[in-house]
Amino acid sequence: MPETPVVSVRPLTLLAPGRGQDLQVRVSAPATGHDLPVIVFSHGYSWSMDGYAPLADHWAAHGFVVLQPTHLDSRTLALAADDPRTPLIWRIRVEDLRRAIDGLDLLEAAVPGLAGRVDHGRVAVAGHSWGAQSASMLLGARVLDADGVPGEDLSDPRVGAGVLLALTGRGGADLSPFAAEHFPFMNPSFDGMTTPALLVAGDKDQSALTVRGPDWFTDGYTLSPGDKSLLTLYGAEHSLGGIAGHRVAETTDESPEHVALLQRLTTAYLRTALHPGDPAWPAARTALDSAPHPLGRIQSK
Repeated sequence: MPETPVVSVRPLTLLAPGRGQDLQVRVSAPATGHDLPVIVFSHGYSWSMDGYAPLADHWAAHGFVVLQPTHLDSRTLALAADDPRTPLIWRIRVEDLRRAIDGLDLLEAAVPGLAGRVDHGRVAVAGHSWGAQSASMLLGARVLDADGVPGEDLSDPRVGAGVLLALTGRGGADLSPFAAEHFPFMNPSFDGMTTPALLVAGDKDQSALTVRGPDWFTDGYTLSPGDKSLLTLYGAEHSLGGIAGHRVAETTDESPEHVALLQRLTTAYLRTALHPGDPAWPAARTALDSAPHPLGRIQSK
């Protein structure tokens, strides 16, 4: 599918009573086309609506409306460490994603030329790292309390598919002492994560949050019910080649080839997931499998 010129508008504001600050969102969309599906993207820790251009711009150029809210942990908001909202940011993040979907009419009307071109019935969520955990909650993942009891079900029936990039794994004994002390919400149950999703993990993603190795980032795939697919990127670390942006300082494994592969595969996956019968995902999988030197492998269940 050829690329389409993209219109991107920021900041658009959604009223958020009780949040302390209204929610700011970037909206990127193709300049032409109708019945456009929606991707709501949750950024990683400290990022904002201005990050992840390699993914957001690509998705928009290939027919998706991309909503990027700025969460309270963004460095652009400089929230104090002792702010009373800090322990609840994990939950507020999920509310941010739901608020973006709730406000789709307002966001659509605020982007010149977009009104009437959005398919509100085809919505996906995506996220990277902490953003992947936030997005997973809308797919049915739940946070376990200290006694192992699942918390509130925050899944959203409006969401038809997900893309979870470097999704953090199980909590409990699998967490490092630092993570157990500072991130008690990082204790998910994937038993109810029933919405179809593509998970992406780097086989060199060694995290200080866990006592395990890179396989920790595959828990969301192995511990959730199907229909799920897992893309394992060979040689990729937590930045998965640089999806947060070009020449970003936090990227320790810069790989334009990995980023280009993720652009193609995530676009193909979402196209088929939101339009059953579309051959984009099977074709993309075949192309990866038949590559002479594949950059990764895909498993499905």
